Amino acid sequence: MSAFASALDALFTDPHISRGAVYAAEGRAPLVVRVVTRRADAITDFGDARLWSETTRLDLRTAEVPNPRPGDRIEIDGEAFLIQGEPVSDRERLVWTVDLRPE
Repeated sequence: MSAFASALDALFTDPHISRGAVYAAEGRAPLVVRVVTRRADAITDFGDARLWSETTRLDLRTAEVPNPRPGDRIEIDGEAFLIQGEPVSDRERLVWTVDLRPE
């Protein structure tokens, strides 16, 4: 295991940084996974206007979720979300970043 992978494992197991979630892909049994949530605001340019919107993104370890897909369900603290858009992997293929929308 690389030093970077070890550092990521430490971040994903730290209770101050990550949290537990339930990941459910269609046709598969739900999995309990650790996620790092990011609820940043997004500003999108649309012509001359700038649109502000709340976003919910989170990181998943590829070791726990090797192939997340749009439409897969994630539940965090009783709140249900669906993955929207294509997940994006980091350079080392250790972490997926997914955009979520409320279910």
